[in-house]
Amino acid sequence: MSLPLPPARPAEALLVDRLRAAGCVFAEDEARLLAAAADHPARLAEMLELRCAGHPLEQVVGFAEFAGLRIALAPGVFVPRRRSEFLVERAAALGAPGTVVLDLCCGSGAIGAALAARLGAVELHAADVDPAAAACARRNLAPYGGAVHLGDLDAPLPGDLRGRVGLLVANAPYVPTGEIPLLPPEARDHEPQVALDGGADGLAVQRRVAAVAPRWLAPGGHLLIETSGRQAPATAALMTARGLAARIEQDEERDATVVIGTRRG
Repeated sequence: MSLPLPPARPAEALLVDRLRAAGCVFAEDEARLLAAAADHPARLAEMLELRCAGHPLEQVVGFAEFAGLRIALAPGVFVPRRRSEFLVERAAALGAPGTVVLDLCCGSGAIGAALAARLGAVELHAADVDPAAAACARRNLAPYGGAVHLGDLDAPLPGDLRGRVGLLVANAPYVPTGEIPLLPPEARDHEPQVALDGGADGLAVQRRVAAVAPRWLAPGGHLLIETSGRQAPATAALMTARGLAARIEQDEERDATVVIGTRRG
């Protein structure tokens, strides 16, 4: 006599089991996101395998929620962090409609998009050295008429931007090279090194941003750099050395630190 079969488990419950076994803390939420993002069972299975292998959830589903926006992402592109919303907030408080906004080391363009969404009509430019990131940024900035320039730091920028930028924002990499192995595997193994590695002291790219900023900033314009609380005094000193009036602002809840440098008028 055959025994009755147990009732079939909902597909989402099976997803949760797999995700939980892979160490995903928010397995239920992730299962719902994966199911909603997949357009076919085979695609869902592929996405599940990627997530269980440690790929960032945002890269797997193709987007990240940031500052109230859905930011398109692709495999291998830096995932915008919640702490960077503080950078957006501080920059938005210093801007207005019509401001010329420049996002250096833009990655997916999340910060530039969030600023344009908050400020309204701005002249928006962004630049990144990574072709995959620049492609994402073009998708995310298109609704705001943003121009994305592919190249190293400010090298690809059009000359007519010189002296006109009101807000120059940069979430430049600031993890010291020796600390890269200490990052979570999602970042260490699946995000581009160029978006993480700030050189021996974590300030290598920030140093370059501070050096070029004065040539692009309008009188009274602001440079905002995200950094760590530990590095903030050094970041401020980089700005001061370039003639900018620097101050440090922090948000303890999000563990976020922004250094703001203002070009004197």
